[in-house]
Amino acid sequence: MKIAFVGKGGSGKTTLAALFARHLVAAGRPLLAVDADINQHLAVALGATAEQAAQLPPLGEALPRIKEYLRGDNPRITSAAAMVKTTPPGAGSRLLRVAEENPIWASHVRRVGDVRLAVTGAFTESDLGVACYHSKVGAVELLLNHLADPPDEYVVVDMTAGADSFASGLFTRFDRTFLVCEPTLRSVGVYRQYAAYARDYGVALSVVGNKVEDDSDVDFLREHVGEDLLACLGRSPYVRRAERGTVGPLDELEPANRAVLGRLTEAVDATVQDWPTFTRQAHEFHRRNAAAWANERAGEDLTAQIDPDFVMGPTALSPAPA
Repeated sequence: MKIAFVGKGGSGKTTLAALFARHLVAAGRPLLAVDADINQHLAVALGATAEQAAQLPPLGEALPRIKEYLRGDNPRITSAAAMVKTTPPGAGSRLLRVAEENPIWASHVRRVGDVRLAVTGAFTESDLGVACYHSKVGAVELLLNHLADPPDEYVVVDMTAGADSFASGLFTRFDRTFLVCEPTLRSVGVYRQYAAYARDYGVALSVVGNKVEDDSDVDFLREHVGEDLLACLGRSPYVRRAERGTVGPLDELEPANRAVLGRLTEAVDATVQDWPTFTRQAHEFHRRNAAAWANERAGEDLTAQIDPDFVMGPTALSPAPA
């Protein structure tokens, strides 16, 4: 199951993503966490020091190797250089599982506490003024396109703030999206924008209230987001200590807030993975990107990479080419 955490900057989405990832791991669920935010804070939220977080190997710097591995012996892809972030898998492509050993996980996934984490990497000085952040998350989009995760494996992705993910098809790569929302007009404004974009694509969206202090906050959120409101996290001394650098054992989280993580798990487990739609949307966004910029850059028609007979999902798994 692919799970995204989105929301206004400062809403607490990274904190919620870290808590939820730790909650799933504590329950024995196979999990991969991915920091795809322009501000790379998930490692620290999981308990790493700033120095340890800075040493994590960024996916963005390994994009050519990632492409070469995922291409496998797919005859529709002429070279790894011809792959773009939206290139969909087809017959002969290498598909990924959360709970497996492969060269990408070996080189770019590290444990932070009990959580397996991959990061896109922060903007560097050489990026300033010449690169957009979507060049960083291209590796994440490719990985999600090739990830044949069954319902009992989990990927938790901390996304960039606001509606920035709509600049690509990345927002359609998730089985369940949790939008973290404070009881403020600015935060519910981000919800309205996100929900309006997501509605046309059948995105399964749930709102998690955060920094909720009393019933009036709950009432405010319910007035503005309606039935999308799944649960509310109250003010938390545990979270406040964590934000100051002391990430304690998860069983120290307040019982009411720990119960919220259980509600999120129930919502994810009740979600039905729609692989035909996942595949169709991957093809749709690949065609759009090919026409907009990728064909010109590659010097070939990249829509030829689409395998019309291939449907992504666990049933497509086969032994990887040697």
